[in-house]
Amino acid sequence: MIATDNAWAPESWRGKPALQMPTYPDAAALASTQAELRALPPLVTSREILTLKQQLAEAQEGKRFLLQGGDCAETFAECSSDTITNRLKVLLQMSLVMVHGMKIPVVRVGRFAGQYAKPRSADTETRDGVTLPSYRGDIVNSPDFTAEARVPDPRRMIKAHARSAMTMNFVRSLIDGGFADLHHPEFWGLGWVNQSPHAAEYQRMVANIGDAVRFTEILVGRKMQSLSRVDFYTSHEALLLPYEEAQTRQVPRADGWFNLSTHFPWIGMRTAALDGAHVEYFRGIENPIAVKVGPSVTPDALLRVCDALNPDNEPGRLGLIHRMGAGQIAEKLPALLDAVKREGRRVLWICDPMHGNTESTSNGFKTRHFRNIHREIEQAFDLHDAAGTRLGGVHLELTGENVTECLGGARQLTEVDLQRDYRSTVDPRLNYEQALEIAMLIVRKRGAMAD
Repeated sequence: MIATDNAWAPESWRGKPALQMPTYPDAAALASTQAELRALPPLVTSREILTLKQQLAEAQEGKRFLLQGGDCAETFAECSSDTITNRLKVLLQMSLVMVHGMKIPVVRVGRFAGQYAKPRSADTETRDGVTLPSYRGDIVNSPDFTAEARVPDPRRMIKAHARSAMTMNFVRSLIDGGFADLHHPEFWGLGWVNQSPHAAEYQRMVANIGDAVRFTEILVGRKMQSLSRVDFYTSHEALLLPYEEAQTRQVPRADGWFNLSTHFPWIGMRTAALDGAHVEYFRGIENPIAVKVGPSVTPDALLRVCDALNPDNEPGRLGLIHRMGAGQIAEKLPALLDAVKREGRRVLWICDPMHGNTESTSNGFKTRHFRNIHREIEQAFDLHDAAGTRLGGVHLELTGENVTECLGGARQLTEVDLQRDYRSTVDPRLNYEQALEIAMLIVRKRGAMAD
């Protein structure tokens, strides 16, 4: 159980500075929406949360590897069966590559079923002399640049909960229905990826795994039902605290408070202040949690955050997601690794190679270059190895769609290609092919380090 003092409650964050919060014009409507949320069924269970915490503790010890990925920001319009299926397929295929190459279980955590809020660098946006509130994700307002669309609307929290529930229900139905059955990994394919330069290598992996499963079942004389489904968990940045507060509950036969809107919430870099509302909220929930760690974080500040969020040094409780950028990671990360190791803090180190590598192209697109994403991951493995620590996972923004948002990759997408199918409303994502390539490169790097 997380150590909390008598002053902590799901709403105690309200007494702290709360950054990245929208200003709702109607306080009564906000309170009414929160009351409605409190009465709705939860999206996840405390048992699932505690199982994930145990698996993350094993990832800290090198017995598992975390694959966390999904959209930069979900939208209400994309809550569709095809989008959800393709998102699940890409994560399953990436995990298949990793399990095959690393020879350890992979913890699959999606950035979905709740990733509807996004932090912004400014509270307002100006176009052609008109200034309006910034778009903060579909859970807050609309991306349409009109005064009416940009007003924060608390009823959007009800829509976000409903769409999160639909997403989770469909994912669970797919998994329980055999969609993730290792007897038939060929069912996970997306048609257009057959054009990928890595298609043949992936198909060889699929064939090898199928052969291994059949051989094992012949030896034991029965079908292995445990291979028919996988565990799958959800995560999102718990940015909109009124939404998170309303879904924080106590449950029978378990101590403490659980955020039942997701399994694995995290704190973003913009809201990780030690005296801030988000740290105050997170310190009291039983979920495994994570914090984004950027290049400006000092070793002392990081240790104090660890103390605040994991005072009992509980295994599986705290993940540190470093996102330095390929150009800064070698300079900034080692001191943090050394401090955390020296002080004996139990954490799961996770590499986010996306957010530190954002750039703008000459034709006005916000993008990331595949080469920099790959470089940051490779350096992360090397730096952890040199420090005597362990990189236990990766955190990626990706999609199962054939978008053109990140430069490079096996097909060497260029600035011209970005115009073909750029769909993201916030940050650029790896497409299916690029995501699968990253999984293969991670496996090759791990294999090279083991040799």
